[in-house]
Amino acid sequence: MMNALFFATLVAYFVATALQFSAIAFKKEGVGKSAWLMFLAAVIAHTVYIVVRGIMAKRIPLSNQFEFSTAFAWGVAVLLVLLHFRVKADWLNAIAMPMTFMILSYAALQPREITDLMPALRSRWFVFHIGSAVISYSAFVIAGCIGLRYILLNKKGREENSLKLRQMDWLSYRLVALGVLMLTVTILTGAIWAEEAWSAFWTWDPKEVWALITWIIYIVYLHLRLRGKKQGTAMAWYVVIAVPVVLFTFAGVNTLMSGLHSYG
Repeated sequence: MMNALFFATLVAYFVATALQFSAIAFKKEGVGKSAWLMFLAAVIAHTVYIVVRGIMAKRIPLSNQFEFSTAFAWGVAVLLVLLHFRVKADWLNAIAMPMTFMILSYAALQPREITDLMPALRSRWFVFHIGSAVISYSAFVIAGCIGLRYILLNKKGREENSLKLRQMDWLSYRLVALGVLMLTVTILTGAIWAEEAWSAFWTWDPKEVWALITWIIYIVYLHLRLRGKKQGTAMAWYVVIAVPVVLFTFAGVNTLMSGLHSYG
């Protein structure tokens, strides 16, 4: 039943994405509304899946790459829903919907068995460390989606787009700020946890190094924004180009490098 619910969620995200692309291609507002309703249904099913898995596992379902990927996709989807109702960000759907589907598709390739927590993961820092990473990565990805939408809309060069562009720029900045805050929590709680588990705050593990690289990249973004040196299109390109670094930290490190986080 759990597998059926997971793949039904995946299919629902795919259908929502396909409908959204169709709505844009054929300029059908009704199809766009259907896409959004399908996406909401997918988010609800996704939430139910995570809750049920947590109940069955008798723990927060964030202990391995499958569970983290599933939570990551859920975080992106929930942020999209929040932005939709908060600022009417319908313009983001065509980019964020397929991103959610792709991240959950990656999760589908991982082993889905429910296992007991490894001894190293049995810590009071577990939820804070991994949960903050989910929020951080989700915020960075949505910021990148907004950046890409900004670039595409800015190419049209219409006067009426200026207000929307400013809104996009502001949202992207706010999401990066949230992501940096949560990634800082991730790194700090990870250091405390590492000291308790391995008697060292920092071990130069590949995951630690790439988390730090990601943090520095986005700190530079905030520095440029706050100092007023860069804005608009330049910053939109920045957050778009930074997303592959986030995805490599999320999946590439675990796939290509061995270390203390290889189980995660």
